[in-house]
Amino acid sequence: MLVKDGLRIVATGHYVPDKVVTNDDLSKIVDTNDEWISSRTGIRRRHFVEDESNLDLALNAARLALEKSGIDKEELGVCIIATVKPDNLTPSMACLVQAKLGLPENIPCFDINAACSGFMYAMQIARGLLMNSDRKYGLVVGSETLSRMLDMTDRGTCVLFGDGAGAAIIELTEENKFFSVLGSRGNDEVLVCPNKNNEARYVSMIGSDVFKFAVSTVPKAINELLDKAGVTADDIDYFICHQANYRIIESVAKKCKQPIDKFYVNLDEYGNTSSASIPIAMDEMNEKGLLKPGMKIICVGFGAGLTWGGAYLEW
Repeated sequence: MLVKDGLRIVATGHYVPDKVVTNDDLSKIVDTNDEWISSRTGIRRRHFVEDESNLDLALNAARLALEKSGIDKEELGVCIIATVKPDNLTPSMACLVQAKLGLPENIPCFDINAACSGFMYAMQIARGLLMNSDRKYGLVVGSETLSRMLDMTDRGTCVLFGDGAGAAIIELTEENKFFSVLGSRGNDEVLVCPNKNNEARYVSMIGSDVFKFAVSTVPKAINELLDKAGVTADDIDYFICHQANYRIIESVAKKCKQPIDKFYVNLDEYGNTSSASIPIAMDEMNEKGLLKPGMKIICVGFGAGLTWGGAYLEW
């Protein structure tokens, strides 16, 4: 009997707030303009919450993924939400999603924080838990309300981030291969949001250091995944990178000697949505009919920590 240690994404869903904030909108409150932002990052718009909570975003994305999967919620064996900005310190958002969706009570439900690598961490954790479960399906969500962590006077950060959630129903399989790489440098200087008494709880970032970290780490992660899977970069149908900066994605494509059109990009619409960026991209690609059975996909995230996480998937 084969051990089920592969993983398949059964269905995806995403949700973003209705409020759209353009580069021109930001130019009215901070010293910037559309050309400055778009030429340096590729970002033109992002979505900000108004009355909605992070839980609202996560719940909507999760519900959509579950509905599209056609799977009975009683078949789910784990629920994990990746986020850097939960609505409460406790209870976790995953526990609240569990209750609101009516998921089984006898399954693990919890949040994790690995910053922009969070969704990739969550997929690997969910896979490991399912390998020791009598259920083969799991719910993994990346959800963020980063607009509530921004200093709107800091043009170096406030133009970069947006709010949104992406979700996936995953299945443990025998057929679909899955390989993962995860890592962290334990850095608390390059990208940070402090939570100490009397300190502003805003994101701060040394952008040049983040850029250098990403363009060196992401290609290494891709090459490690290729080695594990026993395939070449030419065999990969799509690369789905964390949507932080177009120049980063462009540099990664060049280092991997792959055409840029194999790298899906939607940051022009959403900006950097941290742990939600990869599942949002997956769902958009699904909606556009880009992802087809048998395709080979590599996803890589990177973020504060400094963390990175990648996965080789067979669709």
